[in-house]
Amino acid sequence: MAFTIERIIVRQIRMPLVHFFETSFSRTYARDIVLVEVVSDGISGWGEVTAGENPFYNEEWTASIWPLLINYIAPRIQRQSIDSANDIYDRISHIRGHFMTRGGVEAAVWDLEARRAGQPLARFIGGGARTEIPCGVSIGIQDSVAQLIGKIETELAAGYQRIKIKIKPGWDIDVVREVRRVFPNIRLMADANSAYSLSDVAHLKRLDEFHLMMIEQPLAHDDILDHARLQAQLHTPLCLDECIRTARHAEQAIETRACGIINIKLGRVGGFREAKKIHDIAQAHGMPVWCGGMLESGIGRAHNIALSTLPNFVLPGDVSASRRYWQRDIIQPVVEVTPRGTINVPQGPGFGYAIDMDYLKSVTVKEEVLA
Repeated sequence: MAFTIERIIVRQIRMPLVHFFETSFSRTYARDIVLVEVVSDGISGWGEVTAGENPFYNEEWTASIWPLLINYIAPRIQRQSIDSANDIYDRISHIRGHFMTRGGVEAAVWDLEARRAGQPLARFIGGGARTEIPCGVSIGIQDSVAQLIGKIETELAAGYQRIKIKIKPGWDIDVVREVRRVFPNIRLMADANSAYSLSDVAHLKRLDEFHLMMIEQPLAHDDILDHARLQAQLHTPLCLDECIRTARHAEQAIETRACGIINIKLGRVGGFREAKKIHDIAQAHGMPVWCGGMLESGIGRAHNIALSTLPNFVLPGDVSASRRYWQRDIIQPVVEVTPRGTINVPQGPGFGYAIDMDYLKSVTVKEEVLA
C-alpha cells in the first residue's frame, strides 16, 4: 500500500568506543554517526548512515552527509507517494556516489514499511527463515602482537565463530604467523583495506601457508582487474569489499574470477535493494557472501542482522555484540551474542529493537526536522 513520508528527522550522535579501532588507514576512538528517522502516519522507521569521520574508506564522511541528505535526497522522497521501499534506490540513484548516505535513508524507509506492515524486517526483505545468525569479530591493528593475542582469546571465549584481523605492510606476515601458532585451528581471515599493490604479489603469496579463510580487499578500493590477476596467483580466496558497490560490480568480479567471496555492507551498496541483488547474483554462481560491519550503533547493527538472514549469508559476519563497541547502545535491548557465537534474530515489527530515546538525546550533537 502506498504511503507518504511526512517528516524526516536527521540526527548526528557522538559515541566513544570502548577500545580504539585501527585499520590500515586510520585509528578511531569515537564515532560521529548520522541517523535518519522517517515518519508516516505516526510510525517511524530508522536508518543509519555508516560513513566514517574521514573520507578514507570511501569518499563519504560525517560532515558530507548532512548537506547531501537535506538538499538532495530528502526533496526526492518527502511528501511524495511511495509504493514501496524498493523504489527509493531508483529515486535517488542519479546522485553520483554517496552510497552510504543514500543507503541510510533507504534502510530507514524499509524499516518504516516493515513496521507499517507489522512484519519483522528480516522477513519483509525476503529473509527471516533463520532464527539466529552466526557471528565473527573484526579486530583492529593493536599496539603489540601480545595485545592482539589477548583480544583474540577474549573473543573466542565469548563464543565468536570467526576471527578477522586487520593487516598492513609491516603488520602482516609475522603477525599472522604468530596468531596461527597460538591458534592453529580457528577460522581466521585477514583484512588489508587496500593497503597493497600488485607489486606485492610475492609478499602476499606468503599468506597462503597460514590457511586463511580469505584475504579481504588487499588491493585498490576501485580495482577489480588487479584483484583478478592477484587471485590467479594465490591459493587463498580473495574477498572483495570496497570495490563492490553495485550488482554489476559483483557480476564483473565473478566474470573475471577476481575473488572467491564477497563482503556485502548495506551502506556501501546503497541499501537493501542492491544488497539483495548482489546476494542473488553471488548465490546463482555458488559464491558465498557475508555481512561486513562499519562500527555501527545498534540501529545499523539491527539492519545488518536482518540482512544476514538471507540464505546465501553462509559465513559468519562482522555482526557482533553491542558491548564490544559501546558502554551503552542506543537500542533496547542491546545486541547480545549467545555462548555458541550467534545472534538471535528479533521477531518484532521492523528491525525489532526499541530506541533508547533518553540516551539518544544525551548523545545527539545536531538535529534537524524536515516537515
